[in-house]
Amino acid sequence: MKPDELHCKEQQFQDDFKRIYTSYYPGMMRFVRMYGLSREDAENIVHDAFVKIWEVRGNYLGRMNHLLAFLFTALKNRCIDYLRHQIVVHETEDALQEEFRLDMQMKFDSLMAFDEDVLLSGESIETLISKAIQSLPEKCREIFIKSKLEGKKQKEIAAELHISVNTVETQMGIAYKKLKQKLENYLPLFLFLL
Repeated sequence: MKPDELHCKEQQFQDDFKRIYTSYYPGMMRFVRMYGLSREDAENIVHDAFVKIWEVRGNYLGRMNHLLAFLFTALKNRCIDYLRHQIVVHETEDALQEEFRLDMQMKFDSLMAFDEDVLLSGESIETLISKAIQSLPEKCREIFIKSKLEGKKQKEIAAELHISVNTVETQMGIAYKKLKQKLENYLPLFLFLL
């Protein structure tokens, strides 16, 4: 194609693009908003669809019927991506809320079940906690003691024991899980003492 013909087609595309933008923008916004998107999100999606057409305009010079199909497809795909992302976000939020609810329920149940008479029993709570800590696997116990009883930060513990911070975090998780199981009847008091 000669440079003059190319320039002419480019100019025609720009004119068509402006006309399409002006004509179809309101309808595209209504289409996108119909799927529950905010005005701001809808504007972003519609603009993205138009930008995509502008970026690949060489493929559509002189073929307006294909341009409209591409525009609708680009808009539809962006809406699908947005809605898919929103579903994942809401599922994650729901899972976190459920986890929080279960955690609160466990704490509530633990407090309701806690019997103050335990404090008056023959074995002291310190002895029970000490036994539970001693029952932890060696490395797990060492990390737990350094963290909770000596007050060291995870980074310090990792450096001191020549392990990663991730290992410290994992071992602390294991310690909490095992101690929670061992001290389930004393959990409120255990949390109070730590």
